[in-house]
Amino acid sequence: MVEQTLRIASYNIRKARGLDQRRRPERTLQVINELGADVVVLQEADRRLGARPPALPRRMIEAETDFTLVEVSDNGTSLGWHGNAVLMRDASSIAKVTRIDLPGTEPRGAVLVDLEIGGGLSVVAAHLGLLRSDRRRQLGVLAGETASRGPTVIAGDFNEWSHRKGLEPLSDRFATHAPGHSYHASRPVASLDRFALSHGVELRDAGVEQGDIARRASDHLPVWSDISVPDAGVTC
Repeated sequence: MVEQTLRIASYNIRKARGLDQRRRPERTLQVINELGADVVVLQEADRRLGARPPALPRRMIEAETDFTLVEVSDNGTSLGWHGNAVLMRDASSIAKVTRIDLPGTEPRGAVLVDLEIGGGLSVVAAHLGLLRSDRRRQLGVLAGETASRGPTVIAGDFNEWSHRKGLEPLSDRFATHAPGHSYHASRPVASLDRFALSHGVELRDAGVEQGDIARRASDHLPVWSDISVPDAGVTC
């Protein structure tokens, strides 16, 4: 079978505020650059007050990385939608971007990016709620939004401490993978950051970035997964 492979990373950047309580976007971007990813989904990419200004200046992303920011904001100021931002090394593959409102006791959302990679790949960037009941509802919405699509990856901060409970809405179509303990960065004990891979997406490798800078740049460590999807014209 002919396949295309790529690396997807997920990183809750905590608004670029490190464990030293200093906001240093250049440090955050250094961590992102070291991931070797083709697609990076970010959580907490914007500050929460006022117009939700970006935690990472756009000009700094352009100057210090090889990534293009996918335009998902609806206010012309923020990097993301409900703090979910997406960086692409090759933005020419973007076919469509969809903002998704998620239910729950807190304002939450997700971003769905359809890519012309292989025979087509959809990537969902999400930051789920703090309550399991909310997370189940949110995953139900994401499962419904992606039901008619082909190979799909849901990536982000799932906020779920259990490996057995809370992910039931994805079980029919997705396999959920936790690359390792990613929280808290100073002493990782929980696998909050995960990838859910639909039928048609194969996991080749995965891991957690545990370098010295990553351990200081946020309270989460970045996670990554190497995946493959069937090439155009190849059926699963």
